[in-house]
Amino acid sequence: MSLSSTGSPDTTSRRRRPAEHAQDSSSEHDPLLGYSNEQAHDRLCGAQHADSSTPSSQHSLYPATKCTAACACPSHHACEDSWEESQSKRTIRAENEVEANKLVNNYRFGFRKWKSHVTERPFEGRSDVVKELYSELNVIKPHSGPGHFITGGNVAYMLLFGWWVSLAYFLVGTLMFITVTGVPYGKLCWKLCCYFLWPFGNPIHEMGNTLRRCCERAPYCECSMEAEEDNSPFLLPSPTEVPVPEMPDRPLRTPYWCRFVTYVWLLLGYPPLVVVHSLACFISWILVFTIPVFKMNARTLGVILLLPPEDVSISAGSQRKHQGYETRALLCCYHAANWYYYKYTIDGINVFAANLLPLVIVALVTGYIDRENKYASSDVKFTIAIGSIIPLSYYIGMGIASISAQSNFAVGAVVNATFGSITELTFYITALLRGHQQANTCLEEVVKAALTGTLLGCILFIPGICMIIGGLRHSEQRFNSRSAGVSCALLFISIGGVFAPTLFSKAYGNLVCDSCTNSTGANGTSNSSGPFVCHNCHYDLSNGTLFHNHVQPLVYTVCALLPVAYIIGLLFTLKTHSHIYNIHVEEVQGMNHSNESHLTVSSHHGTVVHWSRWRSLVILILATVLTSACADLATEHIQPILSQPNISQYFIGVTVLAMVPEIPEIVNGIQFALQNNISLSLEVGSCIAVQVCMLQIPILVLFNAFYDVGFVLIFSDQHLWASIFSVILVNYIFMDGKCDYFQGTALVVVYLILLAQYYFAPSPAGC
Repeated sequence: MSLSSTGSPDTTSRRRRPAEHAQDSSSEHDPLLGYSNEQAHDRLCGAQHADSSTPSSQHSLYPATKCTAACACPSHHACEDSWEESQSKRTIRAENEVEANKLVNNYRFGFRKWKSHVTERPFEGRSDVVKELYSELNVIKPHSGPGHFITGGNVAYMLLFGWWVSLAYFLVGTLMFITVTGVPYGKLCWKLCCYFLWPFGNPIHEMGNTLRRCCERAPYCECSMEAEEDNSPFLLPSPTEVPVPEMPDRPLRTPYWCRFVTYVWLLLGYPPLVVVHSLACFISWILVFTIPVFKMNARTLGVILLLPPEDVSISAGSQRKHQGYETRALLCCYHAANWYYYKYTIDGINVFAANLLPLVIVALVTGYIDRENKYASSDVKFTIAIGSIIPLSYYIGMGIASISAQSNFAVGAVVNATFGSITELTFYITALLRGHQQANTCLEEVVKAALTGTLLGCILFIPGICMIIGGLRHSEQRFNSRSAGVSCALLFISIGGVFAPTLFSKAYGNLVCDSCTNSTGANGTSNSSGPFVCHNCHYDLSNGTLFHNHVQPLVYTVCALLPVAYIIGLLFTLKTHSHIYNIHVEEVQGMNHSNESHLTVSSHHGTVVHWSRWRSLVILILATVLTSACADLATEHIQPILSQPNISQYFIGVTVLAMVPEIPEIVNGIQFALQNNISLSLEVGSCIAVQVCMLQIPILVLFNAFYDVGFVLIFSDQHLWASIFSVILVNYIFMDGKCDYFQGTALVVVYLILLAQYYFAPSPAGC
């Protein structure tokens, strides 16, 4: 709908989003198809300057925008203020009730923000690009000519796959000619040798009279029956006794499984091709973007090579040979690669997460069987164990989203609170236990560095990278400043509570320094005069009564208050002040708004959920157990990494151990930002940071209270000031409710500066 053309030029200039910035209908999108922030602002101001004769129609089409001709904006600033009041009124769409519940949970405080769908989407309603991803390679399409297939992906296929697959067919064909009885298969292999060198646009057909019965039973199967001449007289009723030419039948032949040559082929020719095609399938599947090559090899291995050789016809272009017989397209590939295969899912799981899942098995096998590092070093085992946490984090997130979407709010909140931080907590607890068993205080410092690194990454890096990537597509993005203000306030409370014992110890603790020497090199205990140089200075809390009588009670008090603040935040944003978000959900088919309820969606019968509640719970428990095992292996083999003389242990903690488990969350945030939904991108980092301070750290302190592993909630100065500075900077950037790629660049640059400080920092005490 276009607004009235009577709007002022100023109103037109404020329409920031041109048509070319609209979402591409050819790509797959999240069902968050509600009005973008800029469009909402344009509707608000445009409606206020519109002709007064159309207020009712505009109000009916935009119920979330409470503007009439009577409340005109006197200035640009008035429009900005009015938009600030209405920006939280968001309308989102969902295919069904389960997806609607998941989308609303995305906006709730305390819930993990999840991008992937938890239900199967209607295939007919998806874009042509996505339909192409899931289509089988048995459809012949019109094309302009051979030159149309000369693309970068097809040339890469010939270099990566084509030459050695063709060579394998040439050798197997030669072998079948040597056997004499296998000559028909030898001819087929030589034809396929030329085919697989450049298969694009050349279809493979199956011929045979038996397909007539198939077509009669399944009229939608892709087969055709072509006569030698289309204008034959048997197509018309004949009043006279004119002999009707019959369609030529294939000569009688021995059944496929009664031939001797079939078993020669299955024993000599087929097995080496199984190895070749399986290798090609594995490589093309791992590369993801070459999944069409996987489909082509799998179909060849499972269908074409098991047919009688005389029934396989390879034709150039889209022309079909052997007219007069029934044919069915078996294989026709046009492009070897497709960029959009990063969207490909298997039972709701992204293809990248599915490909990384075998890494968990490799980590467990190499870690628990090769105890003496005969086949893999500790560095390799540590890398594999850390990498295996990535798919497990994805599965945990998918399980949480599935249970929350199919349950009421109470169950969803419990599941999120229970499993939302399970990945990080398993690593922290296993590291503290191993450090206590080995009397290694270095692992405690690494855990503190990982906690701080998670805070810094969630406060600076995740919002920053989302602002940059989203800002490259959208010049300026707007978000709900009130909800961002709530998150910033909780961050201030979190940082203040977590670092309160550290500030207290610095105010009242005794500074103790070791290895003190004067300028002449004499021992610090001598009476020689001159300036002293001391190393390894720290606040001594073990001696005296300061720690037990003052610091430790403060730690327990803070860790009791932080979860209370978290619960109050839940009540504030979900119950008493839920209008801050004001989410309206409409079903795609219904398209009806309801102003009386924040969640309005009709029941969608026939919804197919990828994971049921019980399946999600089983996967959650299994993924948690596997995460614990992988975390145990990572802490077991981390010591060689920590012993590197050129890398600070602080740097390893704040980077690898802190950010690797958050990679699925980073990907979710980037996808939200690309869809101009920067509000969720910012909430991704804020939600994790708040959970670290208000849930994870109190749980670690509680665990240490029951089983003393030496975890003391006292951080170094660098952790303290880096975290405080980061929260202040983010609060400053979030004040105006607008962001662009420059502000995101500022956050990322500050994050990299802090990482450089950790990289060049000396190793902590005990490492």
